[in-house]
Order: sequence, then C-alpha cells, then structure tokens
Amino acid sequence: MAGGRRKRQHFGRIHAFSCGRASFNGEHSLIGGPGFSRIVFCNDPECFEAGQLKYGGNYVRTTKYTLATYFPKALFEQFRRVANIYFLICAILSFTALSPYSAYSTVFPLVVVVGVTMGKEAVEDWRRKRQDIEMNNRKVKYHRGDGVFDYAKWMDLKVGDVVKVEKDEFFPADLILLSSSYDDAICYVETTNLDGETNLKLKQALDVTANLLDDSRFENFRAIIKCEDPNANLYSFVGNLQLEEQQFPLTPQQLLLRDSKLRNTDYIYGVVIFTGHDTKVIQNSTAPPSKRSKIERRMDKLVYLLFSALVFLSFIGSVFFGITTSKDLENGVMTRWYLRPDDTTIYYDPKRAPVAAILHFLTALMLYGYLIPISLYVSIEIVKVLQSVFINQDPHMYYEEGDKPARARTSNLNEELGQVDTILSDKTGTLTCNSMEFIKCSIAGTAYGHGITEVERALARGKETPLAQEVVEDEDNVEEINETKPSIKGYNFIDERITNGNWVNEPRADVIQNFLRLLAACHTAIPEVDDETGKISYEAESPDEAAFVIGARELGFEFYERTQTSISLHELDPMSGRKVARTYKLMNIIEFSSARKRMSVIVRNEEGRLLLLSKGADSVMFERLAQDGREFEVQTRLHINEYADAGLRTLVLAYRELDEEEYNEFNEEFSQAKNLVSADREEIIEEVAERIEKDLILLGATAVEDKLQNGVPECIDKLAQAGIKLWVLTGDKMETAINIGFACSLLRQGMKQIIINSETPGIRALEKAGDKSAVDEAAKANVIQQISEGKALLNVASEDSEALALIIDGKSLIYALEDDVKDMFLELAIGCASVICCRSSPKQKALVTRLVKVKTGSTTLAIGDGANDVGMLQEADIGVGISGVEGMQAVMSSDIAIAQFRFLERLLLVHGHWCYRRISFMICYFFYKNIAFGFTLFFFEAYASFSGEAAYNDWYLSLYNVFFTSLPVIAMGVFDQDVAARFCLKFPLLYQEGVQNVLFSWTRILGWAFNGVLSSTLIFFFCACAMEHQAFRKGGEVVGMEIFGAVMYTCVVWVVNCQMALSINYFTLIQHVFIWGSIVFWYIFLLVYGAMDPNISTTAYQVFIEACAPALSFWLVTLFVTVATLLPYFSYAAIQMRFFPMYHQMIQWIRNDGHSEDPEYCQMVRQRSLRSTTLHVDILNLDFKKFMFSFPFPLLSNQTEDLHC
Repeated sequence: MAGGRRKRQHFGRIHAFSCGRASFNGEHSLIGGPGFSRIVFCNDPECFEAGQLKYGGNYVRTTKYTLATYFPKALFEQFRRVANIYFLICAILSFTALSPYSAYSTVFPLVVVVGVTMGKEAVEDWRRKRQDIEMNNRKVKYHRGDGVFDYAKWMDLKVGDVVKVEKDEFFPADLILLSSSYDDAICYVETTNLDGETNLKLKQALDVTANLLDDSRFENFRAIIKCEDPNANLYSFVGNLQLEEQQFPLTPQQLLLRDSKLRNTDYIYGVVIFTGHDTKVIQNSTAPPSKRSKIERRMDKLVYLLFSALVFLSFIGSVFFGITTSKDLENGVMTRWYLRPDDTTIYYDPKRAPVAAILHFLTALMLYGYLIPISLYVSIEIVKVLQSVFINQDPHMYYEEGDKPARARTSNLNEELGQVDTILSDKTGTLTCNSMEFIKCSIAGTAYGHGITEVERALARGKETPLAQEVVEDEDNVEEINETKPSIKGYNFIDERITNGNWVNEPRADVIQNFLRLLAACHTAIPEVDDETGKISYEAESPDEAAFVIGARELGFEFYERTQTSISLHELDPMSGRKVARTYKLMNIIEFSSARKRMSVIVRNEEGRLLLLSKGADSVMFERLAQDGREFEVQTRLHINEYADAGLRTLVLAYRELDEEEYNEFNEEFSQAKNLVSADREEIIEEVAERIEKDLILLGATAVEDKLQNGVPECIDKLAQAGIKLWVLTGDKMETAINIGFACSLLRQGMKQIIINSETPGIRALEKAGDKSAVDEAAKANVIQQISEGKALLNVASEDSEALALIIDGKSLIYALEDDVKDMFLELAIGCASVICCRSSPKQKALVTRLVKVKTGSTTLAIGDGANDVGMLQEADIGVGISGVEGMQAVMSSDIAIAQFRFLERLLLVHGHWCYRRISFMICYFFYKNIAFGFTLFFFEAYASFSGEAAYNDWYLSLYNVFFTSLPVIAMGVFDQDVAARFCLKFPLLYQEGVQNVLFSWTRILGWAFNGVLSSTLIFFFCACAMEHQAFRKGGEVVGMEIFGAVMYTCVVWVVNCQMALSINYFTLIQHVFIWGSIVFWYIFLLVYGAMDPNISTTAYQVFIEACAPALSFWLVTLFVTVATLLPYFSYAAIQMRFFPMYHQMIQWIRNDGHSEDPEYCQMVRQRSLRSTTLHVDILNLDFKKFMFSFPFPLLSNQTEDLHC
C-alpha cells in the first residue's frame, strides 16, 4: 500500500555484508561489450529507447505444440516410426491398381491409430498448457505511474517495470532488488524451485536505492541498468546501475530470480531486467534426456524382423508368380486358359512375366502388411498410461504425513522398473529423513546424552563394542523417559545431569555455560514467534543448525531475537537459577563453506569483551586449537569417534577472546575483502578469516542424528533378497557411512569389507611435502593395488559363497574412475553385494552411475532427493526422486517421484514385476496374433497361385487389429497378475525373472512366433480340407471364396482370443467382457456389415445370414479348428507347468495347493536360485533335498540360473 509503514528491523549484518560500497574491478569492465550489452530503462519501459531494444515479453510457454504447429509436428512425431511410414506408403498405394484391397479400408486403421496417439499427445500438452495459463495469469503489483501501484498479470510485465512483491509470493521475473521493508534493504529468499535448497538466502539492495521506502517514492524514480545478456548461470551476475549520473556496481547479491519466493520479509521493490524465456530459471530448463526401455528397443528389432519376413514372403511369392505366369502362354498354347493370358493386363502378362513379378512384389508387400501390428505402439502407450495411473493411485505408496502420493512423471519406463539390477542411492534425505535431532554431546571431556541411535541398535544386535553393550541395558530406560516427556522436533537429548538446569551442579559448569552459549549464538538462524502460542520456532540454513539452536534452548539458553547488530538470549544464570536476558552485539559472521568446513561469529558481550565463537568439522578445528586450549582434546576425540560409530554427525565447538587491536585490524581487512567484486573474492575472504580463527580453546563437540526413514532397513533387506544390488553414494565420511550401512541393513555382521582409502601414511607424507604430481602418482598406484587385493579376496569369497561389501572414499574414487582403472574397479564392485562411495561429489555420482549403466549393460536406478542428485538421476536408466525436504529439483528431474525410500520396495517388486510381465507378454502376444493372421494370407496366396487375391474381405483385414483382437490385450496389459502383490513381496526373488529377462528372451519371442506360424498352418489347412470339396449349402454347392474367408477369419478370431484366455493368470470382469465381447462383436459385425448394400459389403453381403449361420458345418469347423489349434499350446503349457515350472508358477502351485502359509514350503521357494552376491547368501546352506522331494512336482536343479526348478 502506498505510504505504508516500514517495518523497523535490523538484520542487515547477519552475513556481514557491506553492499552498495563494492568497488569496480574484474568483470565489470566488460559491461557494454559482447555478452554484456543489455540496457534496462528502470521505471520507464515504454520510452522510445526501450521500444527499440525489442526485448521479449514475460509470457512463458512450456508446451510442446502451439495451435499452428500441432498438426505438422504431431504428424512428424508419428511418422518417425518405421511401421507408420510403411502403412502410410501402403495407404497411398491403395489408391492404385496395385492394391489388393480398397483404399478406404487401408486408410481407416492408420487414421484411427495415428489419431488416437495424436489425441494422447494433445491431452498431455493441454495439461502443460493449463499449468502455463495458471503461471502466466498470476498477479503482481507494478508501478502504473504517478506513484500508484496496481495489479498486473505476470505475462504483461515488461523489462524495466518496477514491481512490488509481498511476503510468500514468487518473483514474476528476474529482478534487481531496489529496497525492502527492512533497514539496509535486505530480504530473505527461498530458492527451492531453482536449486532444491530449503535454506534461506539473504539479498541486499544498493545503499543508493534503499531509501525507496514506499509506493509514492517511485513517482519520479528513473535509472538505467547495464548488465550481462541472458544466460543460464544462477550464481553470477555482472552489471551496474546508473542513477543521477553516478554508477554503482551490481552483483548477484541484488539479483532476485524468477520462481524464487520472498520469505520473512513483508515486501520488496524490484525492477524487471530479464523476462520470460530470458530468465535464468527458464534458461536452465533443459529437456530431460530421452529414455527408452530395453524391451522397447528390442521391440523395434522385432518390427524390423517382421519387415524382413514380410519382404522375404513377398519375394518368394513374386518368384513363384513370375515363373507360373511365364508358363501361361507357351508357343501359343494357354496353360491356364480360364485366365485368358492372351488378353490380359500388364499385371498378368506372360510375355512380360518379370515386370508382372515386380508389380506382384509390390502388391504382396501391401497384402502381407498385416504381419506388422499397426496398433502395437498405440496399444502399449495406452497400457503404460493406465499402468501409471495405478502406480499414482496405489494407497500403499501414499505418504499421509506429507500428503504425497507416488507420481509416475513418465510412463515410458514402467516395464524397466521390473528389470533393475543395481540401485544407486543418495543417503541424506533419501535413506535418512534429513531431519536432525540433537542427541549427544561431549563437554569438557565428559560425554552427555543417553539417546539410542538406530545404528547403535543395529550394532547391539550382533557387534561387540563397549558402546553397543550399553544399548541393551539403556534402551528400556530411554523408552520409558520418552513416553513421559513430550516430543520436540530436532531434540532427542536425554541426560538428567545437565537437563532441567542441573548442569550448574556439574564440576565444569563454566565450560558447559560457554558451550551452550556458543550453540545459542553461533548461527544464522532467524527466530519466529507464534502470535497465538508465544512459542519460538527457527528458520535455519540447515537442519543441523536448527537442531543446535533447539538443543541450546531446551538446555537453558534460548535464542529469541536477532537485529541488525545484536543477538538476544534468555540464559540460565547459574548464580540465581533463573532465566536472564542478555544481548550480544553482533560484530561479524564468517560464513560456513564446504572448503572452510566451519563457521564463526564475533560478538561483544555486555561486559565489553570481544569473543570469537567457532564451530566446525573435527578435521579443521583441532588444528586451530591453542596449546593451552587442548585440555579436553583426547577425551573429545574419543567421544567423536564413538559418535561416528553410532552414525552421528559431529561438530567441534571452540572459542577465544580477542583484543581490540587484533579485531580492528581483522575487521578492516575483512570489510575490504567483502567489498571486492572479483573472481578471487571468496579466496581472499578465506585468507583473512584464517588469520583470526586460530589459538582457539576447545569446549567440546555436538552429535546430531539424521534418523533413518521408516522401513529403510526392511526395504533394503527385501531388495537384497530380490537380488538387487545397492550402491550408496554419500558425502559423509567413511566411518559414518559404514555405520549407517549397518543400521539400514546394507552391511551385515560377518560380511567382509573391502576398504579402498587414500589416507595412507605415505600419501600424507607426500602431501605435507607439497609435491602434487608425486601425490597423484602414489595415490593412483595405491588405489590400483587395493583394487587388485580386493579382486583376489573376491575370488576367494566366490568359492566360499561369501558376500562382500566395497567401501571407497572420494579421493580414491577420482582415480578409480580414470579410463585405465575403471574397468578393474567395476569388476570388483559388481562382484560385491553392497558398495558405499564416501565423500562423493555430484559429478562423481553421475560418473559412477554412467559407468555401471554403460559397462554392465544392466538396468540402473538412481534415487535421490536434492539438487546434487540431478546428474545421477538423469544418467541412470530410471531416476526416482524423493519428494522430501530438499526441494523439488530432484523430483522435477526424475522419472518417478515417491515420498519415502521404503516405497521403492513396492514400486519395484510389485508394480515393476507386473509391468514387466504384462508388457513382455503383450508384445509377444501381438506378434503371435499378427503372425497367425498374416500367414493364413500367405497360405491362401500359395493356394491361389500367388495371384494377389486377398483371402478376406477388405474390412475384415482393416478391423482385425483395431477391434477384434486389440481390447483383450490392452485389458491384459493393465490388469493381469501372475501372483498377487503380497506374494511378490513374500517371495522377492520372483523379481529376478525381470532382471534376467526370462519373459522376453529371444527364445520366448521365437517360441511365440512359432506358435503363430503353427496356429495359422492348422487353421488354414483344417479349414481348406474340411470345406474344399464338402457340400455346404442345401443345394449341394461347395463354398466360395467369400464363405471360405469368413469361416477361416472366424476361426482366427476364436483362436487368438481363446489363446489370450489360456494365457491370462488373473481374470477380471473387464477381461471377460473384452475377450468374449470381441468374439461376439465379430458375429455382430458380420451380421450388420453383411446386411448393407452389396456395393459396400461386397464379398460379405449376406454371407452370415444366408450361408454360414444355417450351416451346421460352419459351427462344427469353428469348434474343431479352435480346439485343434490350441491343443499344442495347451499340452506344452501343461507339461512345462508340471515338470519345468518357472518361479512364478512354483508360487502359483503352493498358493493353489494351500501351502502359501506353510513356513517350510515358503522358505524353500523363497531361497531358490539365490546368487552369492546377495546379502542373504548364508541361507544357501539349507537342505534342498527335502524340498525337492516334498514339492508337488519334480524339480530340476540344473535350471536354477534361468529361474526354473
């Protein structure tokens, strides 16, 4: 509102910014040159100069098509498929005399199939269009003129417009921050949609614009911004603002990016510099890599194979046709006089037999085209979409707490979910909750906190350590205490020695006081007070930091207010035993970075003393301790190692007092470094900080637990039983990663560990010497040696059927991924049951994923929750995003989104197995039914001397794939289940049918093709023998071609639909309706079509009413041919089921025989075919002889590898 009151708060120096006084150097000298040519006329977008620049509008389109491009682009997409191009050529040729059937009957099925697929594309694009409409029509306040702000749609904004964004609103374009509701013109921004990070970023405007406090101030505001051209770099920006003939440098600190959200700030004013597709977020929105499943790629090969068969059959027929035609007229004598070879067209001219053979070849290519399943692609797309709907609506994968269902973001990879061989997983936020709890601490060399971690529980189950032995005794007591006290998010600390103010009675209460004060003051969190309850919550940059502040509050040091220059605490006074308010003047904050691994604050207490408070990783903090500050170092190191063994994340806390002279010198250097605008700014800041962060006095260490998500150990256990390998790629240090591995069942007691570590004494000595090339050479040799030793151990373990685990750190991984080493590394890794890569960078995660995918050729699945996992997700065959607390970047880059890691079990073992089985059978069945149909045409052609005459009516041919046989296979692809969901989970090894591709192997495909050829052979010759010479009508006439075609077509429809009925494992009402309805629909069609005018129905005119229906032989032949044709398959299936059952058939047997609840039967079935690289190798010692003699059918043990018994 114009003239609204300004919120007087002072947070401007939380990060020690000194914006507005930055100096010009470095990249700012490039402004005006190539790549830095953008000019923005602030608050004057309609001026003549701005109009000449012709910048794009703020309308954003994410759709694939527009109204103008939909038809050409969609048609192009459809005719990129070879099969569709073939049918298009056939449709064009059908208008010529070469066609064996009418043009309309050829064009109709092509139009239906292409139309349905284009309709699906249109529906999907319309959904994207609705999202665009919602986004572009959002409202924001903009300066209309005369100091008045009014609402405008996002899409109507122009470069140069001044906008007012209010709390919790998204920025409509890329803006330069001019001012805000806070002093020093700062604001807080959430960038979850950009980088996946949930922590708030602090932005600050230039001093020169900070006085634009309300709407009316913009009436006469004019300025010019010159800056870089649109680009995709989210973290850099170079420009300057020209105001009143002065220039001021602009940095990323003033840049507010589109799709970021304004948080903890009432409002900001900003000027639009990039709009629409020029904004950085849109510049970063690259199309995800195109992924196709292995089954789909093999299906393409099958289509090519059928094309080859089609050409071969056409060639054979043409050769025979040419030879026969050439003999029709020899020396004036007509062999087949009834064809009048002396007076015929070029198509049957004996004098030009080679030309006639070539033309016949073209006719045959069209006639045998029904070998190619025209509706295969569209049917599979429909099925996959419906399968995705079932995945999305599965209540067992719905996370109620976060109201998040599973979401299949693409349906292309459904069957790939059933073939995953290796899972590559992030840890934090994926296996764990990324919700930290303050659980233990070490203060003055004394360990505090009795909380039991999940790692400790895992250790207590089998690992003998002092810490583990205490768990069994303490767990019951801890649970009793937990039941009596209310749960506090971020706090799970139990120790009566220092809780409830009891720390004042401890021997080193002074150290504890300093420790808790440091926890409460050394951070960048922001307190938020609930107006109704008065409770304080904290907005922190990380879950760890929030846990520290909450822990300090619960132990008596409550952080309750922050201003620009101060931090206020409610401290427990050890003298009076009461809470007192104390305010510390905030002098500087030295921020945390991954390179520094620590953060510090400098404060002045009420007594005027300057204190440096610091916390960081033990690897950098211990070396910064003063000689007289190491009193508790030995005990603290011991406790830190114990905490790491318990899977906890640790930080070391230390402080020191500064003198005024030292601080003043530091502050001057630090301010100068902060004001630099150059490439090496961060390095200079770190150098200055190094000089002050020294001679510290150790206070102790904190330990927070990133709790495992519910069900993670059980899920990993089940996936291991399914034969799926799990690799964990984490940034944690090795000790923590190993112990988390034990907690989540990735590692087990007794499992041998192969550890590849670059931290050897020799390498450390070379590092100290500073010889980088020697370090690299020695480190690489060390890695190669350890890999070789691991492979030797692997060979021994394989002989003893022992499972191994490989653990490698980030430095070693650098060398292991080099071209001359990576094959050795991969050979070792794939032989292990579990692999943990520690200290992995995002790039390393992606490289490891690519290595496994490319070199093994097996299906990989990557799962993660953060922006640092995006490369890994896109590199894997399947990317699964966890919609957790790390933002939506991983989800937006994933193929499938789930809320919890445990849902992966059901996604793979149930939906993955079902989808793989359904799609595999669906494709095999499609080829079967088309071969069965197409070869009857070929046999009739041979019977008719390859004359090019079709055995069936034109519309019989056209509607075979579209109506009479397509719906049952779609129903099967959506509903069929070989075993129920509970059996998929009860017998996880069933999943190996997909991993080993048992159901879509070339043997199985060729078996179905043989079944199709056999069926067509039996149908044709039984029909021909039964009806060729037999009187059919009452008058004694034998059948004509129209009756023979109708009878044979009826037999084909019955056989292929009954074949479907025999193959289905799980009948639903829909499947019954589609199977038997397709057969009934054929009779209805024959009746209705035959009743039409003869010019329309041609050879089908009254064929059913007058000829077929009254003839008993029609019904008998149909029954006999159907039974006789299906008998070979039925016999094979019965023998195979009885004597050579596959794994899923074994489960069906025990279910049907009522043994599904018998532990002995279930255990035996569950353990068949386990590989030594799974985690449950120990059960291979079971006595299978008893199983083999007690099972209800013979078991052939030499077929285990193919998952037969």
